Amino acid sequence: MPPQFRTSPAARARYAKRRQRRLARVDNDLTAEQWQDLLDAWGCCAYCGAVGPALQKDCVLPISRGGRYTVDNVVPACASCNASKHNAEVSGWLRRKRLDEGAFLVRWAEIRGRVVIVAEGPADEVG
Repeated sequence: MPPQFRTSPAARARYAKRRQRRLARVDNDLTAEQWQDLLDAWGCCAYCGAVGPALQKDCVLPISRGGRYTVDNVVPACASCNASKHNAEVSGWLRRKRLDEGAFLVRWAEIRGRVVIVAEGPADEVG
């Protein structure tokens, strides 16, 4: 059973407060438009390929490990993958779950390149 279901309400409140403080310390600049671009680009759970309307934002590098809610660190994840991954390092978690680590990393790099470039706009030419 996941830890959030084993703990007391007071422990959950402490955890939520700690998470809010961590989020407040870093830049979290994922816009609704960027999130929609990511959903459109992936079209499914980035990890297992599940399709559904309830895809959640998952930080590839978790907030607890220095990640941020930014366009180049967030992927859509089904509830099952998001809960299972929790704050694990993505490569090790993919291997433990016997998911295709290589396919995820290649697709993540490809989509990051497309979505981040669109989000930032074309580079200004000098000269």
